[in-house]
Amino acid sequence: MLKTFPITNSALHWLELIISERFGHEWDLQRVEQNFILKLKGMEGAIVFDSLEECFTLPRLDLPCIRWDADAEGWWSVLGGPLPAPGVAHLPAPLIELCGADHIIHYDILGLTYWMLARVEEIGRTDLDNHDRFPAIASHAFRHGYLDRPVVDEWLHILGQVILLQWSGVELKRHEFKMRVSHDVDRPFQYLFVPGKSIARQIAGDIVKRKSVMLGWQRYRNWMAVRGGDLQRDPFNTFDWIMDQSERHGLRSAFYFLCGRTNLAMDADYDVEHPKIRDLLRRIHERGHEIGIHPSYETYRKPGLIKREFERLKRVCDEEGIHQDDWGGRMHYLRWEQPTTMRAWNDAGLTYDSSLYYAAHAGFRCGTCHEYTMYDPTDQTILFLTQRPLILMECSVVEPIYMGLGLGKEAIEYSRRLIDYCQKAQGQFTILWHNSSFETSEHYEFFQNALGWRGAPDND
Repeated sequence: MLKTFPITNSALHWLELIISERFGHEWDLQRVEQNFILKLKGMEGAIVFDSLEECFTLPRLDLPCIRWDADAEGWWSVLGGPLPAPGVAHLPAPLIELCGADHIIHYDILGLTYWMLARVEEIGRTDLDNHDRFPAIASHAFRHGYLDRPVVDEWLHILGQVILLQWSGVELKRHEFKMRVSHDVDRPFQYLFVPGKSIARQIAGDIVKRKSVMLGWQRYRNWMAVRGGDLQRDPFNTFDWIMDQSERHGLRSAFYFLCGRTNLAMDADYDVEHPKIRDLLRRIHERGHEIGIHPSYETYRKPGLIKREFERLKRVCDEEGIHQDDWGGRMHYLRWEQPTTMRAWNDAGLTYDSSLYYAAHAGFRCGTCHEYTMYDPTDQTILFLTQRPLILMECSVVEPIYMGLGLGKEAIEYSRRLIDYCQKAQGQFTILWHNSSFETSEHYEFFQNALGWRGAPDND
């Protein structure tokens, strides 16, 4: 029997907070029998949700999903076209009605919001990939074709329209689209920390497997130059170029550094305390960009290790005169166990996380492109941690083992569509591009163009 994670009074308070983050104002949300009653404090009347779906309290995939044509009923679909409606096999028409002094909504928008944002779907799952991650192909969103849409934002946009009708004259909080640029620093340098035996094996591979003496000779020359102090010859040393591009577009890059080795095969070949890494940290900070944590491979189930690695990063930064108001980051390999990893970030004192994304497929794992306060449904606790959903990682789109769209027209159109959806939802487009993923001129061009596929620059 599946364990349920009911919407308790604590969850209702969290949903009040989510609604306030989205629309502003103070709200009162109560459950009365089988209804959610939403009231705007100081105002008469209410919005009633009379079709609560208990399936939104379960970590299951066999939920139905249909489409609702908002435009046909006189409502505005923010992305255009019918909205996905997870959790139901049919919806009444009209879906939204005025009944006396109240508006009645016959779809459980708040239950959907709880299920998606609290990641109830993922709790206790065993259908994991080779890195013990909950995979995109196992998600309800992927199976029902709405992973590419911010479904929670779409439904909250409908709720916003009902709020404006219910309480005429109220002004709702305005949001501005933002581009968030981030970089997981798995390997800051290709050659600096590579020992002679390893480079010899790589050169042998160039000559024997890749049939290129020239490639092997070039690798040896670059390795010798970098080891001699010429870091400009290292192809992974793209940090200044990245910051140049971000600054050109009025953006602020975030660089997330590994600060531990819990798996020698999967973790970094560098030490955050190395003088060259300290130099890099200072340069990033002096140029006004952000530094964050990238917890090592085995930490996702070990809260104490996440805290220890974050404390190490802060200590090194303190020693280098680097101070920030907010500290965040992203899990290495996007390893995440709900709610274990989330609680670890919260208890370590981090401000935000940006890990909730499927490695194999870009899109909206949480159903939103807005930052939001996180909630633990297992112990019914509102956390101090903010989630900053990642929307696109370059590997997912480009590499053949994942979506395999390459760097051409198909990848450009797909990426621009995700950005367009984030703009329409007045949210944030968070992109991850590794500093080591600029292999060709096409990679450089794609990244440069991606930063310009948006409206007015606004990134604080």
